[in-house]
Amino acid sequence: METKNESHVLIAMDESSYSDYAFEWYLENMHRHGNYVILFHAVEFHTLAAIPIGAGSVGLINQMMAEEKVHAEEYLEKLSTILKTHGLHGKVKQTTGSPRTEIIRVAEEEKADVIICGTRGMGKVRRTLMGSVSDHVMHHSHVPVLVCRHKDDHHNRVHEPQSDKM
Repeated sequence: METKNESHVLIAMDESSYSDYAFEWYLENMHRHGNYVILFHAVEFHTLAAIPIGAGSVGLINQMMAEEKVHAEEYLEKLSTILKTHGLHGKVKQTTGSPRTEIIRVAEEEKADVIICGTRGMGKVRRTLMGSVSDHVMHHSHVPVLVCRHKDDHHNRVHEPQSDKM
């Protein structure tokens, strides 16, 4: 049961170590007793995008899509277990579509006060060519977005030159 004083926190989950880290960071640094946590997963069915037109039977495509659906349902159950294991007040939500747009849409739908997501730490060129879900969410969200860079991700950090002077 939700109350008016609860903060709604949407945490984007995608089965990666980056989103797992963002969730753990939330638990250690931000979680408060009154928070309503929404563990959110956007399912993108890759089967249709990966098969060239005319390259497979309808039966094969249906089988592959069914396998993806089972996998998505298994992940939904895993998220439900995580929510219960940590004793969090909230829910798990899963939709179908592009994660970058679904995160924004669901945050608005759920009246989220903040969005938390991980980042794969892509460099500027790769991010420009491939796009970044976290960049898109930051630029299009109407609520604050907290992007958690994985603690082991050092390759994109700027290091200041050290002086020889003591």
